[in-house]
Amino acid sequence: MQHELPSPIGESRAFLESVEHISRVAPLDRPVLVVGERGTGKELAAARVHFLSQRWGAPFIKLNCAALAENLIEAELFGYEAGAYTGAVKRRIGRFEMAHQGTLFLDEIANASLAVQEKILRVIEYGEMERVGGNTTLEVDVRVVGATNVDLPAAAADGRFRDDLLDRLAFDVVTLPPLRYRHGDIPLLAGYFGRAMAQELGRESFPGFSATAMEQLEAHSWPGNVRELKNVVERATAHSAEGEKISALQLDPFDSPYRPQPLTANVNATLSGSVQGPSEQQAAPPESPGTRRSTEPFDFKQKVMNFERELLLGALAFNRYNQKATASYLSLSYHQLRNSLKKHDLIEAGRDAGDKVV
Repeated sequence: MQHELPSPIGESRAFLESVEHISRVAPLDRPVLVVGERGTGKELAAARVHFLSQRWGAPFIKLNCAALAENLIEAELFGYEAGAYTGAVKRRIGRFEMAHQGTLFLDEIANASLAVQEKILRVIEYGEMERVGGNTTLEVDVRVVGATNVDLPAAAADGRFRDDLLDRLAFDVVTLPPLRYRHGDIPLLAGYFGRAMAQELGRESFPGFSATAMEQLEAHSWPGNVRELKNVVERATAHSAEGEKISALQLDPFDSPYRPQPLTANVNATLSGSVQGPSEQQAAPPESPGTRRSTEPFDFKQKVMNFERELLLGALAFNRYNQKATASYLSLSYHQLRNSLKKHDLIEAGRDAGDKVV
C-alpha cells in the first residue's frame, strides 16, 4: 500500500495558493471537490488531500467514472452479490468497501448517472450502502474526493447533476490553475520531467534545454497543461542524443506531411479539380459571357458525377469502408447509399464484413 505524500512542483503564486488551499482543507474530514482543466493534476491534488489527512494510513482508492458504463460504475462502486449479474458467480467487493476508513477519489464524477449520484449521496450522508443484488445494508466510513473539468453548477441547473450531491461535495472546492497561469513553473516542471526521463533511459545526467527550446516551451499555450508538457519533454529527451542539450521540440506529435487528411480536404480538392478519377481529365472552368469559349466543352453532368464518386470514395475510406457508418455520415439511408454505390459501380469498393451485397 502506498503511503507517500506527492511532492508539489512549482513556485508561482497561483500554484502555491492551490497547494495552501489543499493543506487547509485536508485535515477537515469532509468531502472535497477538485476542479480543473484536463492535465492540471486533479488526481495528485486528491492524493495530497488524503495523505495530509488523519486517514493517511488507510487506503486511497480511485475510480474514473468516465471510463465505465453506468451499470459498471455502480458495480465498481458498491460491489455485487453472487448472481446479481449473468456471470457473477461470487461476491465482489466495491470501491467504497475497499476505501473503508480511507479516501475514495471519484475522477470525472460528472459522468456518473443521476441514479448512481443518488447512491453516492446516500453513502456520504449516512455512511450506508448495499451491494448490487443484495438487501443487506452495510456501513462504511469513507471520505469522498470528487474531481471534474465540468461546470457542475451549470450541469445541476440543467438537471444533469444532482443539486444535493453538489451541495455535499462543494463543502470545499479546490480549483487548480492551468499551466498558462503558472508563470515561472514551466522551467521547473520541464527540468523535473527531463531528469526523470533521462534516469529511466539509464543516462548519467540530463543536460537541460537550449535557450531556443526553453523559449518555445514558455511561449506555448499548453491546452493539455502539465500532462501535455510532460509528454513533450519526455519525447524530446528520448529523441535527443545523450549528453546534448535538447534543442528540438515536437509540440504536436501528429505533425507530419503524411498525416491523413479529413474528408473535407478531399472534397475541396475535388471541387478545385485537383482530385481526378482514373480516366478523368481536368476540365477548364466555364468562361463568363462575352469571353472566348474553351475549345473543349465543359461537361457539367460528368463533373457532378465525378464529384459524387470522389465524395463516396472519401466517405467510405473515412469510415473504414463500413457502409452503415458511411450512410449515417452522409445523412443518407442505407438503401440510398447502396443505390449510389451501384450507380458508380462501387459496390465492391464499399463491401465490408458486416454488409451483404444486394
